[in-house]
Amino acid sequence: MERLRLGINIDHVATLRNARGGSHPDPLRAARLIRQAGGDLVTVHLREDRRHITDRDVERIKAEIDLPLNLELAATGEMYAIARRVRPQDCCIVPERREERTTERGLDVVRQEESLRAFVGGLREAGIRVALFVDPDPAQLEAAARVGAPCVELHTGTYAEAEGAERDAELARLARAARLCRELGLECHAGHGLTYDNVGPVAALPEVVELNIGHFLIGEALFRGFVEAVAEMRRLMDEARGR
Repeated sequence: MERLRLGINIDHVATLRNARGGSHPDPLRAARLIRQAGGDLVTVHLREDRRHITDRDVERIKAEIDLPLNLELAATGEMYAIARRVRPQDCCIVPERREERTTERGLDVVRQEESLRAFVGGLREAGIRVALFVDPDPAQLEAAARVGAPCVELHTGTYAEAEGAERDAELARLARAARLCRELGLECHAGHGLTYDNVGPVAALPEVVELNIGHFLIGEALFRGFVEAVAEMRRLMDEARGR
């Protein structure tokens, strides 16, 4: 089975910086440590209100870090223009509400199919690989394929928050969605709410080729150190993948 890619979301390094102002801690410093720790790409979410990552952060990471950049963004004209200018390797289109603390759900591709087709097409014309962040719902996956997205990222938040039999049911739902991705020709990524305790079953899904993990690892880095926190996630992913 191929090695599972690990994207590290460094948004909350910027959250800590912005809480006080100034330039410390610098997200770029975290991005430089990702490869050493066993990660494969840098993930950042440029929100419309710039609550954590800023335009300057994105530009610096793209210019100075020798790892693929995965830019999460909302499907707006402003974000489209930024992505076309910066040209990250990947863009993941996510739903966004200004009042939310974190992304709460998957993108409703079914209802936005026409506008997303144009948005995805324009980014792909610029040489950017596009993923849509969606719930593990067959209708959403089928719509993602119709709009021309080559990849989807399955929202694992409901799985992560569930317990017992409910978690088992959510894992089965993710597994079915991952299999459908393969049938539809979609590259399957996953992320949101993943921790040391719950990552194994998702990492073991053979169709999933990439995980994006952020908030938990930045929190763990306060106690373990950044490299050690990421390295432990890498170890758990590889262990699950090898089973």
